[in-house]
Amino acid sequence: MSLEEAQRQLEAAIHDARVSFDCIALDDLERSHTNAITARAAVDAAEYAIRVALEERRKAEESEEAKGAGG
Repeated sequence: MSLEEAQRQLEAAIHDARVSFDCIALDDLERSHTNAITARAAVDAAEYAIRVALEERRKAEESEEAKGAGG
């Protein structure tokens, strides 16, 4: 997972949320509901990608600190 993937997922979530909003205006509640679910899934995927990137960054920083303390 990467931050680029998080960006892509957030763009997809924005699109799906807009479609869901428009479907409400058109009284197409089933399609609105479907798009709201896919928007939520995309946000969840983006959050996971960001969490993984944060964990990798934290590990890299700890590794650099350990190298600095040992040398």
